[in-house]
Formats: sequence, C-alpha cells, structure tokens
Amino acid sequence: MFHQAFVAHPHTAGETYLQHQRVAFSFAGTLLLAGLAAAIHAVVPCLCETTASRAVARLHARMAARQHGPVRAPNVLTA
Repeated sequence: MFHQAFVAHPHTAGETYLQHQRVAFSFAGTLLLAGLAAAIHAVVPCLCETTASRAVARLHARMAARQHGPVRAPNVLTA
C-alpha cells in the first residue's frame, strides 16, 4: 500500500518521492500565482494581461520536456 501511494507514480517519472514532491510543489506554486494573476485581471482587465497565459505556457514547456516522446498542446481553435 505504501509503495503504491507514495513511490509508484514518482518512479514512473524517474524520481524519488521527495524529488517528485519538489517538482509538484513548484508547479503548484506557479499555478497558484497564475490563478491570482487571472483573478486580478478579471477585476481590473488592464492588469496582468498575459501573466497567467505566460505561466501556463512555461509550465507546459517544462512538462513537455519531462515527458517521454512528443507532447503537443491541444489546438483550442478546433477543439
């Protein structure tokens, strides 16, 4: 049970539990800040105009670099 809950998934990413935790927290922090920027933009549209979208693009690039094989962003215009 312990192995399945804490070790199996990080192992698929080639990481230990603590390495995976550090990466996941860094993604979470970036997403929290991007969400805050999006909320600010919702209230005052002239502020943080591209902050959230740039953060998401950086995270996508980081995640794509960590994947095995090509990862493509969905085409939101045709989806």
